Amino acid sequence: MTFSAVIVAAGSGVRAGPGQAKQWRRLAGKTVLRWSAEALLAGGAQKLVIVADSRARPLLDMAMKGLRGWTTTPGGATRALSVQAGLAALIDRPADEPVLIHDAARPFLGAATIQAVLKALEVADGAIPALPVADTLKSGALESNVVTKPRNDLWRAQTPQAFRRDRLLAAYAAWEGPDEPTDDGQVVERHGGRVVIAPGDPMLMKLTYPEDFAMAEQLAGRARITRMGQGFDAHRWGPGDSVWLCGVEIVHDETLIGHSDADAGLHALTDAILGAIGEGDIGDHFPPTDPQWKGASSDRFLAHAVDLVRQRGGTLVNVDVTLICERPKIKPHRAAMRERLAQILDLPLDRVSVKATTTEGMGFTGRGEGLAAQAIAVVETPA
Repeated sequence: MTFSAVIVAAGSGVRAGPGQAKQWRRLAGKTVLRWSAEALLAGGAQKLVIVADSRARPLLDMAMKGLRGWTTTPGGATRALSVQAGLAALIDRPADEPVLIHDAARPFLGAATIQAVLKALEVADGAIPALPVADTLKSGALESNVVTKPRNDLWRAQTPQAFRRDRLLAAYAAWEGPDEPTDDGQVVERHGGRVVIAPGDPMLMKLTYPEDFAMAEQLAGRARITRMGQGFDAHRWGPGDSVWLCGVEIVHDETLIGHSDADAGLHALTDAILGAIGEGDIGDHFPPTDPQWKGASSDRFLAHAVDLVRQRGGTLVNVDVTLICERPKIKPHRAAMRERLAQILDLPLDRVSVKATTTEGMGFTGRGEGLAAQAIAVVETPA
């Protein structure tokens, strides 16, 4: 079932304490918003609309860098108005297409929840993920007498909530009264629609108060797995006057021979990243028999591998490249190589390592017949 999605991210989040609004805060190295955006895009969203304060556009662009398939629209003064703004931005999608409405403050969205609400929507006007209330409920003010309330058939509603877009728009258009709806299911209920419960996820907690972030940091490690890949590449020396290594051109009395620009450092690193996510090797994606890659700049191959990581909702953590050669000397160019790799990979400089070694005159590199490179890449992806 195809679907679109709206993430509501226009709030100020004052209950979360001082600092940036919670959707822009970092959680295990990524903004809270990006966690949800990656999950929805990886889950199959055909179009993702992020409703955000227009003044926060620089924060949004930074948070979503490298992700495709999303757009943004300004939010309203209330959550309800922001949801309607997001729905209006989906005007190019089919009117009866399912749309998932999600709160940016719920970062740990999994594929199972997405599929659960879409399936439940097949027989209803709306579907919401929810968890049964397990705690005993009490009613009353602090330090006053309390009354125990029955918890039978009570549920804790979560997001994303699923609806047909035209059905939800009609329900919002009919909403009357001074009270603001607390979720979209309530709007469809009042309009006479049938809203059903789908299985919720205990991990799908809402970040509201400062202490929630400490718990979320611990959960973030459990929601992700760490993968490591390694790559190796070698090229023969031939006639030429410069060589490309780790994206930097070095003047030299020889060049490396290959179908592309023969940048062994970038080739090894590309293979390491592809290996970390189980996507084969560079030859699977850019066959040397294909003439379009003749003389191609290898930074295109590396950028493609990084894009595949992002499409899976993953994050590149760090990389380490070792160049193996007698000549040219690498140390004078190492800083430029690290800076170029950091630029291509969109990583901080301290997560990029470039080293060089010789084989003490032994083997093909020692005899000056060729140059070799090996690389390791560490990637985090959803569990």
